[in-house]
Amino acid sequence: MSKKDYYEVLGIGKEASEAEIKKAFRKLARKYHPDVNPENKEAEAKFKEINEAYEVLSDSQKRSQYDQFGHAAFGGGGGGGEGGFGGGFGDMGGFGDIFDMFFGGGGQRRRGPTKGADLKYNMEMTFEEAAFGLEKDISIPRTETCEKCKGSGAAPGSAPKTCPRCNGSGQIQYTQSTPFGRFVQSRVCDVCHGEGKTVENPCSECGGSGHVRRTRKIHVKIPAGVDTGSRLRVSGEGEPGDRGGPNGDLYVYIRVKPHKIFNREGNDVITEIKITFPQAALGDEVEVLTLEGPVQLKIPEGTQSDTFFRLRGKGISDVHGYGKGDQHVKVTVVTPTKLTEEQKTLLMDFASTYGEKPAGIEKGFFEKVKDAFIG
Repeated sequence: MSKKDYYEVLGIGKEASEAEIKKAFRKLARKYHPDVNPENKEAEAKFKEINEAYEVLSDSQKRSQYDQFGHAAFGGGGGGGEGGFGGGFGDMGGFGDIFDMFFGGGGQRRRGPTKGADLKYNMEMTFEEAAFGLEKDISIPRTETCEKCKGSGAAPGSAPKTCPRCNGSGQIQYTQSTPFGRFVQSRVCDVCHGEGKTVENPCSECGGSGHVRRTRKIHVKIPAGVDTGSRLRVSGEGEPGDRGGPNGDLYVYIRVKPHKIFNREGNDVITEIKITFPQAALGDEVEVLTLEGPVQLKIPEGTQSDTFFRLRGKGISDVHGYGKGDQHVKVTVVTPTKLTEEQKTLLMDFASTYGEKPAGIEKGFFEKVKDAFIG
């Protein structure tokens, strides 16, 4: 039975680059690997075929020979070893790449420095504090590098030693024999837990971990204009990194308490004041409370209930520095509920000037007076 063309086996053209050859091989290897297709003889044969093709085409010298003489360049067999394909998977230079996909990487890979975990702190603040900003100290429980051993975990005067089980690699290799050859699988060392070093004389302060738990006071500056949901990042104030990696960050999440008088819409402040009929009809000047203190607001004649007046620049500063909002004052005209006899007489006289016929104090009278004042 004639052998298939290696390029055809991998589904690539003869002009394919090394990267394209490797990509095609990995895709097919994932599909036909025996672990993915247990007891499937057809998949096993296909897996053997694509591995044989890859071993030849991934080697520039073997590929050149194959391009010139075809399968005859290898005595009619495959490219693995002097007598054909029987070299075993564990001896194939190109096959090492596939270990990453099925067994999680080679045994000599060491974990490098990693950044520490980020921390979260919830801060509740008043409406005024959010509007104007503040500085304060907050207490954060966190893990810190042990000062006594400088994070090594070893007692002063001693030092960590290379792990005798993994020889400092942090991983242990296990060889598994299969009908297709030997597979080398790597696992985290159970002695040093992947660190590559062991501590024989542990630090009395941290017990050999290199870290201690502390509550640290951190000074934070909250800018003016924050609101509920705002997040402040304090760089480097999180958990310490591993193996020399940088610290994580601290994130302060803001929650603003509601205010009895002020409401917020974006950077604008909304307030409400109540005025009397005479003030609405004749006009007046009233005092309005703002975040910066009381100010005088002019009420023009004939002001209707639910009218809004704007106080420019009396709102909240934009947290990004883009100006300042306004304060909007809603005016509500209050209808009196208790009147003296003299007041009732005056109102009836006033109503008569609008063509209203006084008919004593009856249920619809006050509704008519309200219509006269607010339309």
